[in-house]
Amino acid sequence: MFGNYLLKWLTVMTLVTASAQAQKVPELLLYCGITMVKPMTEIAQLFEKREGVKILISQGGSEDLYQSAKKSGLGDWYLPGEPSYRDKHLSEGLLGDFVNVGYNQMALVVQKGNPKKVKANPQELLRKDLTIILGNAESGSVGQESKNVLDKLGIYPKVVKASAFLSPDSRSLMNAMRKGEADLTMTWRATGLFADNVSKLDVLDIDPKIAKPQALLLNILKSSKNPELARSFMKLSAGDEGQAIFRKNGFLDNKTAVAP
Repeated sequence: MFGNYLLKWLTVMTLVTASAQAQKVPELLLYCGITMVKPMTEIAQLFEKREGVKILISQGGSEDLYQSAKKSGLGDWYLPGEPSYRDKHLSEGLLGDFVNVGYNQMALVVQKGNPKKVKANPQELLRKDLTIILGNAESGSVGQESKNVLDKLGIYPKVVKASAFLSPDSRSLMNAMRKGEADLTMTWRATGLFADNVSKLDVLDIDPKIAKPQALLLNILKSSKNPELARSFMKLSAGDEGQAIFRKNGFLDNKTAVAP
């Protein structure tokens, strides 16, 4: 009987010890714009195996994510879809150092085979024979950068008026395009090259003089409780291994700013 009791006690103690050890595993939080979730998830998994940590990823529109980080006071990194979000919020004191993890660029996305013969020109967004959808400039980087490009051409208000609806982020835009709810959208180039989109959609590259590639800046948050680990992750993301993962997912690496 004593032997059974001892065995049970040892079993319980083993479980308690294992639980305590599990609780000591550092957890880090990344606020990541929707478009970059695929490569950042792969990099995070690589880092977790090497460092024995757990990385949680909160995904959404770039502005919404920043406000979440600011309100919660929690988290280790912030990766928006374009650098204007760093410029906009830097003075608030939450954002620390950053590394460039690549570039993305706006492009037009059409149904597979381009059945409506859309040209690689943002002016096509004004065609009355097309159903157009656009990103919402108030919630995410895809909408903000669409506005920047179209404002330079002087057609943003007209395109908004002509749009069937505005979507909060690039994922919503691509979901709608895959379902055939629209003929044309403007979104981040890399999203059209994702595996779940490339079989149904085509990317039309816009002249970089019109749609300038936008740097992807991985910012460390001053709320980070593990700054050394956070900086190691940033180094991996911006290094050769991380950049190979970004290229695989359709992004331009941090040494290139011109679409192929």
